[in-house]
Amino acid sequence: MAKQDRSVRTRRRVLEAAAEVFEREGYRATTVSEIAAAAGMTKGAVYFHFSGKEELAHTILDEQQRGAVDALLPQNVKLQEIVDSGLVLAERLHTDRLVRASVRLSLDQQAAELDRSSAFRTWTEANLAILQEAGRRGELLAHVDVAATAELFVGSFAGLQHMSQLLAGYADLPQRISVLLHHVMPSIAIPPVLGKLDLRAERGAHLIAEAEARATAAAAGAPPVAGEGSTPDAA
Repeated sequence: MAKQDRSVRTRRRVLEAAAEVFEREGYRATTVSEIAAAAGMTKGAVYFHFSGKEELAHTILDEQQRGAVDALLPQNVKLQEIVDSGLVLAERLHTDRLVRASVRLSLDQQAAELDRSSAFRTWTEANLAILQEAGRRGELLAHVDVAATAELFVGSFAGLQHMSQLLAGYADLPQRISVLLHHVMPSIAIPPVLGKLDLRAERGAHLIAEAEARATAAAAGAPPVAGEGSTPDAA
């Protein structure tokens, strides 16, 4: 077990080093030698865990979705879930190097050999599923085109995160996404649902903190931690 834990930690160390270099240099300019140096290990150690920089890049690209799962709880108001996914990702971009690197790779036009469209497709499909269920529950205005709206959220987020990166190093991204949501949600949600939505910029940070508290409590065998994310109707 100790050997397995050490392997997991080493693999994570390689990923974080790769994220640091990809974020700084971009995909094409990055080398395995640079990643090994950033991780403080040999190239052989890197290759023991990953076949090369392409596998590292794809693993980091997957981090956009994988790392947010624990913070995104089912909500009684379905539209709150699409709000939460945007606010949690905004917060993670501000605080998590792997997520920043994944977005850098997604938008890196020099990374032609990577399937950079997968992240956009995955987020669009996830948003579409939420919107379709929201429609079935009667949460949407009659005119809403769910497919177009799902793409609008993804495209708008991509543009705002790039602007935030250049102007503020992602520090203001949660606020920018909150502003977007305050503009878009009134055009798609029926008034009773709109009044229940929590669109605050700080909600993403709260959800992440609660997920971390739940994980800590579970590891210690303590009762689940209740909070903002576990009270779906709280606005």
